[in-house]
Amino acid sequence: MSNNRTNTNLTKLKLDPEDIQRTLIDIQKYLNCLDNLDTNNESYLNDLKSLINSLHSSNIAFILESLQKDQRDKLWKMVSTVNRSGVLLEIDNWTRESLIETLSFEDLIEITSILDTDELAYLADDLPLDVIVEAQKKLNPEERFQFLRAMGYPEDSVGAIMDFEMIKVREDITLEVVLRYLRRLQELPDHTDQIFVVDRQEKLQGTLSLAKILVSELDVEVKDVMDSDFLTLNPLDSDSDAASAFERYDLVSAPVMDDKGRLIGRVTVADVVDIIQEDSQEQDLSRAGLQEEDIFAPILTAIQNRAPWLLFNLCTATIASLLAARFETTVSRIVILAFLMPIVAGIGGNSGNQTMTMIIRALAVGRITEDNIWQLVKKELKVTFLVGILGGALSALFAWIISNSIQITIVTVIAMICNMLVGAVIGVLVPMLRAHFGKDPAIGSSVILTFITDSFGFFIFLSLATFLLL
Repeated sequence: MSNNRTNTNLTKLKLDPEDIQRTLIDIQKYLNCLDNLDTNNESYLNDLKSLINSLHSSNIAFILESLQKDQRDKLWKMVSTVNRSGVLLEIDNWTRESLIETLSFEDLIEITSILDTDELAYLADDLPLDVIVEAQKKLNPEERFQFLRAMGYPEDSVGAIMDFEMIKVREDITLEVVLRYLRRLQELPDHTDQIFVVDRQEKLQGTLSLAKILVSELDVEVKDVMDSDFLTLNPLDSDSDAASAFERYDLVSAPVMDDKGRLIGRVTVADVVDIIQEDSQEQDLSRAGLQEEDIFAPILTAIQNRAPWLLFNLCTATIASLLAARFETTVSRIVILAFLMPIVAGIGGNSGNQTMTMIIRALAVGRITEDNIWQLVKKELKVTFLVGILGGALSALFAWIISNSIQITIVTVIAMICNMLVGAVIGVLVPMLRAHFGKDPAIGSSVILTFITDSFGFFIFLSLATFLLL
């Protein structure tokens, strides 16, 4: 590899996934070259430092997550302090902890000095206590109050993600005064699409969009053009509920008010996008009974993460096999049934997974209530039955081809439709019951569904075969 890296027009913000992948490959080559050198080559080190620090912090985070721990630690030492603060905010929890462990007290103090109050609160749980204490000393009284307030809210609440940087004005001033005030600022807080109108007790009176300021006469007072119909959030609201509201109303920002109506912060679309992505990743992992894990995690850690639900699945598969073994005589006399059993069990599981995915999504956005749950069950049964008839026609053709028996064909179709209906019911009830008892509806649901559809599929199919064919 050449010491002089070819310019690929990399920019901080305009890397598409293929660009990031190519950059990851380049960095891995640099690191491998450094590993193969007897002594660290200054030219390689400088090229690598220049490359990694030219990237946006989110791209650096992605690259670090994609490296093995020894290479990750080596590259992390080359990241600048400014980029490190951004990386710690962007990177996944399982990697953040290991990166913080490699930093000295002085390094962490330097990083925290760059962070805003809400960002410091976001990282506080992962930082050593002595670092938090020292970082608080550098905050002014207002910032310290905001920090302690943010630390007091639950992890999955609006208060834990709200931003304290926002622009507030009074309702009795003109737009000209507002404009003069804005021009004196060095820059606007990120994602500022509206200004919040408050009284002297900091109670929210309305919102004033930047667009309204630009198109209105300058001598008009704020109270005459402000919007009094606006969405507000409470700091104890669920962050997932806030994300749903942003999606529903196409919001860029929303004010956060305490129980007394005072404006205490705001939530922006950037925070909401992170929540949506985290929830989506958690649901994908939860359906398989997994937790977030470093892809290069130690073997023991990976086993602890994956083993519990796999062992549960082994137990459930054993039960399904024992049920099938009860019909050993039937299978031994009609061997073709062994070829058709997986079809009956598999189609029930697939049908149930479709229903379960719809239910988990509906639960996440709050569309399911006690009043509509049974209507939903009836609807899913009807849909599944009609789809089962269509699938039954295809399975009937296959069963007839391999068995040349009308009786076996009828048994296969009936068992398949019945198992699909079982899968639909389980696909609705399992996530609903978990949600009712305050559990994540996605965790392990697919494992439970597979156990029930396999067991009932084998039982229904072999029971019908025993009753009708022997």
